[in-house]
Amino acid sequence: MTVISVEVTPSPEPDQSLLPPLTGVPRSARRLVVLGDSTAVGLGDPLPNRGGWRGVGPLVAEALGVEPDGYLNPSFTGARMGCVLTKQLPAAVAHRPDVALVVAGMNDTLRPDFSAERIAADLTEVIRSLAAVGTTVVPVRYHDHGKVFRLPGSLRRALSERVAELNAAIDGVVEREGVPCLDLELLPGAYDLTAWSVDRLHPSELGHRMLAAGFTERLAEAGFAVPRPVSLTCSGGVEPSTAGHVGWLVLKGVPWVWRRGREFVPYAAVIMWHSFRERLR
Repeated sequence: MTVISVEVTPSPEPDQSLLPPLTGVPRSARRLVVLGDSTAVGLGDPLPNRGGWRGVGPLVAEALGVEPDGYLNPSFTGARMGCVLTKQLPAAVAHRPDVALVVAGMNDTLRPDFSAERIAADLTEVIRSLAAVGTTVVPVRYHDHGKVFRLPGSLRRALSERVAELNAAIDGVVEREGVPCLDLELLPGAYDLTAWSVDRLHPSELGHRMLAAGFTERLAEAGFAVPRPVSLTCSGGVEPSTAGHVGWLVLKGVPWVWRRGREFVPYAAVIMWHSFRERLR
């Protein structure tokens, strides 16, 4: 009988710095990035003395215990998912955050060149680029905004179809990349008018607090510590006056609706035509 001797070389000890945190031990988030559109900017939650906007980002940062120098928000109003990829992502990657929140896609639904496939590709690239530097990315999927922003039936159906396409694209990316996601449709109170500012396009202070609470719940499930949970009691912001409401609507709200409406109506007309043809069958 021939005896074969096999020499076993012991495996090297793993680098502890590369291992994930132990199960059950919450991870501290020290750096946070918020990416996206006007909701990510904080519109709807003004600070006193014309101090700009607060919104969901600072509320999440406070809940996670992120210091000011660890917080970055390169978002801007009107941003689409492509803007997040090309204009916001480089600064986010350089910041090397533990957590990144992505609130984008709704502006895409109102544009004539809407493409669910392109949105999915852009979001995938954002998630993978940030994951490469150790970031947990939390995007959102959207509610039926036609229930908040009152629209004629045909326009509402058209917008609902677009949002459904957007959500399907986001759902596919979330499943493939294995990241947490905040579903605004399931957010308690999402359709209460108190959660929305006067324009019905942006969250009120309460709405931003609800968003922040939802984000931190997803992050807690992902293993992050939330030392100071978000309160739904409004404080620190400014309740806009009636004059302020009217001024915003006249100077900002109505022109925005007019611009986006002109771009969206042709798509809505197609939906109306298809609906009419279905009724004739």
